[in-house]
Amino acid sequence: MLGIETSCDETALGLVEDGRRILAACTASSLQRLRPYGGVVPEIVSRFHVELITRELENLLAQAKIGPSAVDQIAVTYGPGLSGSLAVGVAAAKALGLAWGKPVIGVNHLQAHLYAALLGRDPMALTEPAIGLVISGGHTALILMEGTKRCRALGQTRDDAVGEAFDKTAKLMSLGFPGGPEIERAALRGDPRAFRFTVPKIRGGSPYDFSFSGIKTAVLHKIQKEGSLSAGFVADLAASFQSSVVEEVVMKAVGACREHRVPRLVVGGGVIANGRLRGRLAEVAGDFGIDLALPEVAWSTDNGVMVAGLGAHLKGQPLSRLTVVPDLSVEMN
Repeated sequence: MLGIETSCDETALGLVEDGRRILAACTASSLQRLRPYGGVVPEIVSRFHVELITRELENLLAQAKIGPSAVDQIAVTYGPGLSGSLAVGVAAAKALGLAWGKPVIGVNHLQAHLYAALLGRDPMALTEPAIGLVISGGHTALILMEGTKRCRALGQTRDDAVGEAFDKTAKLMSLGFPGGPEIERAALRGDPRAFRFTVPKIRGGSPYDFSFSGIKTAVLHKIQKEGSLSAGFVADLAASFQSSVVEEVVMKAVGACREHRVPRLVVGGGVIANGRLRGRLAEVAGDFGIDLALPEVAWSTDNGVMVAGLGAHLKGQPLSRLTVVPDLSVEMN
């Protein structure tokens, strides 16, 4: 299975056998082009995908030492994500499907992130119920999973996703982009108890909804009150911010497992590369006897392997019906 992932700023491809064995993977990041802007610029990343997708495909096949005839099917992310970026990947997949005479399968980006945590696990893990936590730059959501094919949303962010909140807060502290790794590095030198940040209670909606815009504003007020960004102040601020966000995410995810009596938690998305989050999830899940499935750090960010892996469990569709859906729900296959 060939997997193509272009939902945001990375051109990523992967080759997976039987949905489980990773044969090859290539990822080209547009990070260097985006750093001057401090964030993702949709037009820039779309052009990046157009420029690099053919080269990355050639690199992938060379890495695996196979030709197009060895590819049985093609899986591609068709949503959610940036419309221009998604369009490049879907167009490439459809073109390859026609040229190579291969079936093309549309894959839900959010479901693929969760599948990344199940790569290499016992096949039974793909059918058992679990709570899914998707936590990335553009998405934060809690999901009730009945295997990998049936998902029901329990809650999601009302404003910024966690990764977006990290990016914006890092910018306030004059740290680099992307903000997640920068805040994590700064936090290593700081005291997570230096400042107390509370995540606001959300009125209405689901108890598993998230909101991070308030804590971002609280950080801004601390900076304005301090008047300068000394190294020690930034380290303590980063550590306190990170700790508050991590505790909010961990407690809601574990709370969902306990309320729904599902002792399995599957986590996916780029933010799960954060060491503090991985550690707290493991610690709290262990306290409550919850089986925790985390992806390897290499497969936590956007990648073609997760798309290929999940695609192996889905059915193809006529090319004429495959189109991009930027606001695709996690509940849709």
